[in-house]
Amino acid sequence: MRVKRGVPGHAKHVKIRKATKGYSHPNRVSIKRGRQTVTKALQFATRDRKNRKRTFRELWNTRINAGARLNGTTYSKLIAGLKATGINLDRKILAELAVNEPAAFTAVVKAAQK
Repeated sequence: MRVKRGVPGHAKHVKIRKATKGYSHPNRVSIKRGRQTVTKALQFATRDRKNRKRTFRELWNTRINAGARLNGTTYSKLIAGLKATGINLDRKILAELAVNEPAAFTAVVKAAQK
């Protein structure tokens, strides 16, 4: 008895169509182009998850530097002072303090300068 492959093939196509929802017309309609587009999109997603971390750290460093310069020091001197005094605040928290709590950030800078 021969095996007909209609159901699994159709299921694969439905899966691709679901994944290409919102894409431009040829990428959504053609199964071959849709498969290529989904594969590329997954590659971009992996790359951009890494880039997002890099971008946020860059933003935090800029905010810390701006806050540090308002308090009469530089980013590198501030970070070196924090390490020397043993204050363990990560850059995300320091940036948050610099933007939303300037008084607390000033206290951290003063502690790092001692």
